[in-house]
Amino acid sequence: MFKPSLLPLAITAVLAASALHAEDADKKPTQLEAVTVTGSNIKTTDTEGPSPVQVISADQIKVSGKTTLPDVLRSISANTGNSVNEQLTGSFSAGTAGISLRGLGQKNTLVLVDGKRVANYATAYELQDTFVDLNALPLAAVERVEVLKDGASAVYGSDAIAGVVNIILKQNYQGAEAGVSIGGSTEGTGQTSNNFHLLLGHGDVKKDGYNVFFALDGTRGSQLNQDDVSWLRNNDFRDKPGGRLNWVPTNYYNNDPNQGFANAVGPVRRVPYGAITPGKSGDTWAYNPAPYTSLIPGVERYHAVLRATVKLTDTIDAYGEAIYSRSHAAFVFSAPLAIGSGLRAWDNANQKLVNIDTALPAGNPANPYGVPTPVNTNLWDVGQRNKRDRTIFTRFLGGVKGHIGGWDWDVSAEHSESSLKEYVTNFGNRYAFQSLLASGGYDFAANGNPAAATDALRLATTRPAVSRLTAVNATASTQLFDLPAGTVGFAAGYEFRNESINSRTSEAVLSGSELRPAIDIIRGSRDVHAGYAEFNVPILSTLEVGIAGRLDHYSDFGNAFAPKFSLRYQPLDWLLLRGSYSRGFRAPSLPEITHSTAVSYSTVVDPYDPITPGQRRGYTDVFAANPKLRPERSENYNAGFVISPGVDTSVGIDYYHIVQHGIIGPDDDATLVLRKDPRVQRDAQGRITIITNQYKNQQSLTTDGVDIDFHQALHTSRYGDFILNGNLTRLLKYSQPLVAGDAPINGAGTNIFGSLPKWRGTTGLTWSLGDFASTLTWYYVGGYKQNPENRLSAAYPESVKNWSTFDLSVAYTGIAHTTLTLAIQNLQNRRPPWDPSHTYYDITQADPRGRYAYVGVNYTF
Repeated sequence: MFKPSLLPLAITAVLAASALHAEDADKKPTQLEAVTVTGSNIKTTDTEGPSPVQVISADQIKVSGKTTLPDVLRSISANTGNSVNEQLTGSFSAGTAGISLRGLGQKNTLVLVDGKRVANYATAYELQDTFVDLNALPLAAVERVEVLKDGASAVYGSDAIAGVVNIILKQNYQGAEAGVSIGGSTEGTGQTSNNFHLLLGHGDVKKDGYNVFFALDGTRGSQLNQDDVSWLRNNDFRDKPGGRLNWVPTNYYNNDPNQGFANAVGPVRRVPYGAITPGKSGDTWAYNPAPYTSLIPGVERYHAVLRATVKLTDTIDAYGEAIYSRSHAAFVFSAPLAIGSGLRAWDNANQKLVNIDTALPAGNPANPYGVPTPVNTNLWDVGQRNKRDRTIFTRFLGGVKGHIGGWDWDVSAEHSESSLKEYVTNFGNRYAFQSLLASGGYDFAANGNPAAATDALRLATTRPAVSRLTAVNATASTQLFDLPAGTVGFAAGYEFRNESINSRTSEAVLSGSELRPAIDIIRGSRDVHAGYAEFNVPILSTLEVGIAGRLDHYSDFGNAFAPKFSLRYQPLDWLLLRGSYSRGFRAPSLPEITHSTAVSYSTVVDPYDPITPGQRRGYTDVFAANPKLRPERSENYNAGFVISPGVDTSVGIDYYHIVQHGIIGPDDDATLVLRKDPRVQRDAQGRITIITNQYKNQQSLTTDGVDIDFHQALHTSRYGDFILNGNLTRLLKYSQPLVAGDAPINGAGTNIFGSLPKWRGTTGLTWSLGDFASTLTWYYVGGYKQNPENRLSAAYPESVKNWSTFDLSVAYTGIAHTTLTLAIQNLQNRRPPWDPSHTYYDITQADPRGRYAYVGVNYTF
């Protein structure tokens, strides 16, 4: 178990190990080439700048055993919370993966490819957050990833409040390489995955005047459902603190689960009602939702990259790049459609939901009473509801760069798209339902209904969406003049981009045909013009000051200005002190500020529910955009130091403090329920049915914490080479009000604002000896306290335990041109920690796969 108190000992051990290295007095220093580092457009030879940047190289990715880009990026310690991967299947952005630096959400982390933006995913996460889907980006073509861990709005503009992830592809690759791997669960779940990649490159830009590079990779993974996992299969967690039987009552009359059907209909059993809802008595028909719950979708993804660079003159290069990816994600969306009070359809003419009467008419074959009778059941004969998402991502980039008259410059244009088609089957047809309900042509209390009636109820739809980005970028940098302490560096740039989203719904929803529709209609576009400049001023030979500023003009809300000031002080060769202050902004997303309508389904604890008070109740959320929104503003403070006694040893500690003002979001539904807000609509029984909301600039948020990075290499002639790398993040504060005007609450180490563990870390030890190289990586996710709102009984646990797992990879290179690899993830087969506020565990912090093994072969030509 990780103990924070051991951290000083770990750092001391890293520093002490450097004493084992003998310095080579005759070794001449290497002349370093100036390069551009993420966070600045001014070239430098400094390996550590005024802002902390974590670099993940292609070699590190290979030895990690990770086979997808999201798995690589989401494991870094700065990804502290509030991001999801494809485990979130009940979402408009199902099958995607994002990254959330500092726990500020995917919308506040800017993802770049080769220093330039790409299109966001075609729809929004949680109805309002636009983000780059990491699953759309290639892994095989990656040269390195640079993660800037402080705000960079002064250089990159909106979305960079929490930091920047810059994915840099191979630029001058020569040769050929091919590889395949197969993997599977060792725990009998039946889940498997297959991966391949191909790299081809020809020509050296400096020697031959050109380079052409092509990369192709693909992955196919099988679907994992909840009933595939032994310890989740029964959905019975009564042996856990605060656990219960997570089954769903169904097949009953008069809104009373004790008034069940006479016979079993569908895959149901009679179970104690109190096991599902504490405090209740009697028995009820209920079903286990595990067979209808996909934990991980079945996926098939392909990525292709084609890049060419041609030297036009000795000082000017032209380049072009095309990225194409295609992804399919298939999963079970839910059990057969539930029939009962609160069933609705969409009235497009009046832009509202309408209630559908589900009471059984007198004389209906399922009605044992002589009067119209409310019923709760499922369309069992129609079958489970399924979804399949097909996403196509493209990016076409062309540009010219060079060096003329002391200036380095780069001019480029690009167009990028993310398009989605979501196919659903076995949804419910409203008009067929109303007709069959009135005629009695479908018996809700019987199995084996006529095929004609069942087919009429089935509804298959397609939901299309597309997000587009068109941009022009121009940057230039130079050394302006000399000061006594050195040369003043300068960079400036201009950016134009057009962003648009057209996320539609199906014709079945618009016509009112689909029962219980979920809607995320977004249609809008905007133009953005930006100019920015930065200076690097040497005050002393050991002290540099950075000054940067950016002015953006958005066509939908106006202007935003972002300045940044930084210091880099290196009083000794082995000691670097650094700090920065910046102001940033996040522009309202298109779903938040343009024409949009969103209807989704959620649950809330309702103390006023007349039937199950204090228990979770499902309801419909209706959200509206707000054209009067202002951008979110932020202030970022960073301070830290790096100690590096030698090239093989370094320890860095950086403190960050971020304040956001005017955060855009809806009011907290749970608080609206407690305060009996009029936006909470109830039915004739007094049960919640709809909560309406609108996005507003609301409360502020403050978060701070500490990053700890260490590196130690030890080279021996007899025992091989050892490399230790570690990244730890300690979250100190994450504070904001639940509702605007309330006192802020610190959610660090809790799940009040999503699960935000105080500690998160990744530590890897690589050992190379002869033809063998192995890496053991330790992933640690700290525990967290439960939101008091979730604690429904005295037995409910106050906190969730930590999750500590190890990955192991071993590579053998003893065969010419060939590398054989064995990788095992979750070596100890650790289960995620028990969290009763979810179905056993929180998908943002853990996954259910258990031990997973890969074998692979890679061949270079």
